[in-house]
Amino acid sequence: MARSKTSKLKVISLGGLGEIGKNITVLEYENDILVVDCGLGFPDDDMLGVDLVIPDVTYLEKNIEKVRGFVLTHGHEDHIGALPYVLKTVNAPVYGTRLAVGIVANKLSEHTFREKPQLNAVEAGDVVKLGVFSVEFVRVNHSIADACALAIKTPVGVVFATGDFKLDLTPVEGKIMDIPRIGEIGNAGVTL
Repeated sequence: MARSKTSKLKVISLGGLGEIGKNITVLEYENDILVVDCGLGFPDDDMLGVDLVIPDVTYLEKNIEKVRGFVLTHGHEDHIGALPYVLKTVNAPVYGTRLAVGIVANKLSEHTFREKPQLNAVEAGDVVKLGVFSVEFVRVNHSIADACALAIKTPVGVVFATGDFKLDLTPVEGKIMDIPRIGEIGNAGVTL
């Protein structure tokens, strides 16, 4: 399909803005959707009997044929915790570092699925192509090991999604944030 000169990249937050948790962002360009993170939220004190809060993914369910995959920044609950529930209705490939994917696999083992979700472990520096999106995993530091920012090349430019990170010159895992690569990405131009 030829790209229209009026095509735009849509960035849609399904959770995580103005709240703690439920981090999930949709990037959509024409017939391709990429989902960044898929976290759960934690109930407010007045939500008696509620153990966790899952983002509303009706938009993804209505556009299931466009969803090319989920990409994860790290393995904290507020970024991956909703996957066992969301993958039941939006079963698309999941990409993340070995630790993040391992945590997801453990969570998925507690659930049943019509079709087994496809989990793909990547390393910092790897690039994954999903539809029109090309996603580079860039090492960052956080309070959990194996965290990555995402340099997402789109037809309209680069989106740099950091997830959560901290500047730590002595991380427990011994691998520091790839500041030189982040600089290269910035110098080449970031749209969002």
